[in-house]
Amino acid sequence: MKAVMIVFNQANTDRVEYMFDVLKIKGFTLFEQVQGRGTNGGEPRRGTHAWPEMNSCVITVVEDEQVPTLLESVQKLDMRNPEIGVRAFAWNIEQTV
Repeated sequence: MKAVMIVFNQANTDRVEYMFDVLKIKGFTLFEQVQGRGTNGGEPRRGTHAWPEMNSCVITVVEDEQVPTLLESVQKLDMRNPEIGVRAFAWNIEQTV
């Protein structure tokens, strides 16, 4: 199994949840009001007067075979609005309870 963490501008929240529905990914944890700045020329997302936008982050645990399709979907979402920015990270899950 793999954990996939997706960090995205809050403007994409509905699109990310729709992507999960299409891919039949049921379980996830959503973190709202996430601050940060992307490494590829990203603007800060701080929720301040100077940088008013905010990010969200979602983590899901999926079977290894689902990861390529999920990452491809995230890449397509990023290409749709590259100025908004979406990034995904995957890592191995050793155990769950």
